Amino acid sequence: MRQTIERLRAEVAAGTWPVGSRIPTEPRLVEAYGVGRNTVREAVRALVHAGVLECRQGSGTYVVGTDELAGAVAQRVTDDRLGEAVEVRRALEIEAARLAAIRRTEADLAALDGALAARAAAWRTGRADVFVEADAALHTAVVTAAHNAMFAELYASFGAALRASVAAAVGPDLRPDRYVDHDRLVAAIRAQDPTRAAEEAARFLNHPSRN
Repeated sequence: MRQTIERLRAEVAAGTWPVGSRIPTEPRLVEAYGVGRNTVREAVRALVHAGVLECRQGSGTYVVGTDELAGAVAQRVTDDRLGEAVEVRRALEIEAARLAAIRRTEADLAALDGALAARAAAWRTGRADVFVEADAALHTAVVTAAHNAMFAELYASFGAALRASVAAAVGPDLRPDRYVDHDRLVAAIRAQDPTRAAEEAARFLNHPSRN
């Protein structure tokens, strides 16, 4: 069974089934892995217990985290702990912005520009769920530009908490007074100004209604 657990875990980590998606049905996994039904069932159960998968009655089994750390964080994100999530975001994103300003490449700038444009376009759709994903993608691009693999892995595990905090900030309806422009953050990274980049990252995380 251990091999089946590791194979399932590897598929999730590789993004074969992205966070939020449903994994194949039990019969399909049995066929794909060449193991018994009980083996697949126990392997899925183990990853559910670890917080990587979630079984939803009548719907199937879904990916809720890329690894055990992500699952553990996701399980702890509740309404009364969103303040803690924002504090963790500050610790991670301020330093990421500072490092990104020092280490960014031309390829990073292109990725940041694309993510910034996608974020603005997502806001114009009027759909909160679309905007949350686009906002998270921009912040992830900043972390990527910091060029610290361990930092990036840790931030990836924080994905569920990040999205929850952004969703709480913007609310179910996108209102103009809740929009926070991130142009100055990207501009500071482009200018290779670590102090200003850190200040910009801190600015929109100082208030619970910011994202």
